[in-house]
Amino acid sequence: MTKISIIGLGWIGLPLAQLLQRNGHEVVGSTTTAAKQTSLISQGINAIHFSLDPFPQGIGFQKLFTSEVLVINIPPRTRSTDGKMYLEQMKFLRSMVDQSNLRKIIFVSSTGVYPDHPRDEAYTEKEPLTVETSGNSILMKGESAFKAIDKELTIVRFGGLLGDDRIPGKYVAGRENVNGSTRVNYIYRYDAARMLQWIIEKELWNETYNGVAPKHPQRREVYERNVLDLGIEPPQSYVHGTLGIDRLVCGEKILATGFTFNFPDPLDFPYSGSI
Repeated sequence: MTKISIIGLGWIGLPLAQLLQRNGHEVVGSTTTAAKQTSLISQGINAIHFSLDPFPQGIGFQKLFTSEVLVINIPPRTRSTDGKMYLEQMKFLRSMVDQSNLRKIIFVSSTGVYPDHPRDEAYTEKEPLTVETSGNSILMKGESAFKAIDKELTIVRFGGLLGDDRIPGKYVAGRENVNGSTRVNYIYRYDAARMLQWIIEKELWNETYNGVAPKHPQRREVYERNVLDLGIEPPQSYVHGTLGIDRLVCGEKILATGFTFNFPDPLDFPYSGSI
């Protein structure tokens, strides 16, 4: 049994906590609202009210920093903010980690760190990245905030987290001039949680892994499957694009460790949410 803390019992953090508990680990996690804390406790999850605003706030959150393993799963929300708040949060979080007896860290990041430039070859974990060359400087700075730490650190860069109530076709329904020719870098929600569990239990530390499903269908194929399976309104039109020249992210490194995806093809992702 390993004591594991999860900062962020959200869309990925909650199923991760449930998976780890089923395997006998002692899990504690955080949520930013008291109402969500009550809901999680009713589900059998040891949840603590903790937020970074950017200063640490909550009750009893010090317990999060007494485990052996810490999973940091805080989205930067760079689409809706300038990212400054996120970087301040990471600064305070890094200080708390430095002062703790935590031994191992998983930092959840995104494939958005890779340059937003189409090319023939796929981006891999070996891609040399700087704040200047990254596709998202805030994400890159977030990762960098935990590098050179005196603990074992593994960074996981997830692609588009989809499945259940996150339906890609819903976001382009009825729209015109939709990009349908590029290939996707998606991962199913529970495969993402399983991948984090795998890294913890297989002790895959001091590494960087991309978390994307092995198959990369075109966006149009995914949208049309959603239309067929879920009755979503299709896009009104697509823009013409060149096939094979896009921003593909390679996820083969985690496969080489023996990990397998339950849903390796985004065309087969299950969806259960309302549309």
